[in-house]
Amino acid sequence: MQYDNETELPLTEFSFEQRFNDMDAVQWMQQNWSFSFLFSALYATLVFTGQHYMRQRPKLNLRRPLVLWSLTLAVFSIVGAVRTGSYMFHILSSTGFRNSVCNQRFYKDPVSRFWAYAFVLSKAPELGDTAFIVLRKQKLLFLHWFHHITVLLYSWYSYKDMVAGGGWFMTMNFAVHALMYSYYTARAAGVHVPHVLAVLITSTQIAQMAMGLTVCLLVHNWMPQGDCPSNVDNIRWAGLMYLSYLLLFANFFYQTYLRPRNHCDSGKEAKPRKME
Repeated sequence: MQYDNETELPLTEFSFEQRFNDMDAVQWMQQNWSFSFLFSALYATLVFTGQHYMRQRPKLNLRRPLVLWSLTLAVFSIVGAVRTGSYMFHILSSTGFRNSVCNQRFYKDPVSRFWAYAFVLSKAPELGDTAFIVLRKQKLLFLHWFHHITVLLYSWYSYKDMVAGGGWFMTMNFAVHALMYSYYTARAAGVHVPHVLAVLITSTQIAQMAMGLTVCLLVHNWMPQGDCPSNVDNIRWAGLMYLSYLLLFANFFYQTYLRPRNHCDSGKEAKPRKME
């Protein structure tokens, strides 16, 4: 594989980013990415057995653990968004949009290489989001657990091949999660959050899915020219994934914010759905 070194990245690496070995990370993922299926199966089993277990039991008050959990993921996502966003802005401004989509440097360059690997690994512990829903006996939407499983599977599947489009996928997800987990931290801490913020977060989720689908189409069109490395199977799965998310989040937006409500529903406050 050829990597473009025509521009020097004007970002200072932290020591932990300098020590990160991307070749070891890629090799580990190539050998072990199938563990994502095991994690997904275990996750689904625990989710639905947990719901059955809690059916006849009182919901748990997990406010403090939820604040800590959401705050941890918020800080992680904010830092990830700043680091990968700075990298992507540099690539866009110095080499253009097409190169930002097609170039594999995101997986190899200073700064971004660490956060690319941290991103894909984080999809496993993020499954813990659902434990709070189950133990607090909140409504578990299909969108929630379907999204968690498919993001985990696709992220691990794609990282091992360093496919085109990864920089956009990961940076967008970091940015949306930075907003979303900050919102959930405030909510869990009892801070009043304006309703418009929930609408904004769901809107950014929809925009993310639309952009993700656009990137998939561009990679598909540019791949035959030889400078946008991917494969048909990856593009097919990514396209189906982003299309399903787009439809599901659009439906959630309509059902939550636009559909006329009856009197019984009028007092309920909607929350944005947890993503990826």
